[in-house]
Amino acid sequence: MSATPLEKATNILKHVSVATLATALFKRGLRNQVIQSVRPVRSHHNLPAKQRPTNMVGPAFTLRYMPAREDRNTLAEFQNPEHPQRQAIEQCPPGSILVMDSRKDPRAASAGDILVTRLMMRGGAGIVTDGGFRDSDSIAELDIPAYHARPSSPTNLTLHEAIDINVPIGCGDVAVFPGDYLVGDNDSVIVIPAERVDEVANEAYEMTAYEDFVAEQVKAGASIIGLYPCTKVEHRTAFADWRQKNKR
Repeated sequence: MSATPLEKATNILKHVSVATLATALFKRGLRNQVIQSVRPVRSHHNLPAKQRPTNMVGPAFTLRYMPAREDRNTLAEFQNPEHPQRQAIEQCPPGSILVMDSRKDPRAASAGDILVTRLMMRGGAGIVTDGGFRDSDSIAELDIPAYHARPSSPTNLTLHEAIDINVPIGCGDVAVFPGDYLVGDNDSVIVIPAERVDEVANEAYEMTAYEDFVAEQVKAGASIIGLYPCTKVEHRTAFADWRQKNKR
């Protein structure tokens, strides 16, 4: 059975950089799609490029926090089986990414290692917050991509009340709608509107091929003038030859 367009796009997105995707979205007038001040809990910068894992990719399943009020946010809240934070972990579909609006406030954690472990065991494709995670060292050892602003030990109840599941949210100054696609690499996370996933993935594939060609040329001593961006016929010809040779 042949892959669907979305499956093909997902596979492409696993191998292109957030920077390339940001440029592809910029061309479409979308300039504010990179979630700000969010980084991977576990960095792979110390690994050779060929040993780094593929990108985090998947549709968004969201959780919204609001400012906590003391009479509504005691530890007894966690005994409630319908608590939205717990329900978000249990409801996030396999293959989806749990995205949390923590009001860009990492002074209290959005989640800890036990909840993230449960999300991983349920098949979650990743977890993102514009706040912080507690137990971040343990989360870094899990086999699930996780992105946050910084480690944070206080429980979320200290400052945040989980209030809504799978509604439009803001995360790191970016609008995230349920079903939007997130891509996270070793630098950051970007949000692609659901209806643009195919076209953006295909353009990013083309852009990545040319950028790889350019990197080789620059390392060989070529000037970037006329090469990046391509404005000279000889570079277009050389790229076509390179692409055929490298089956790109």
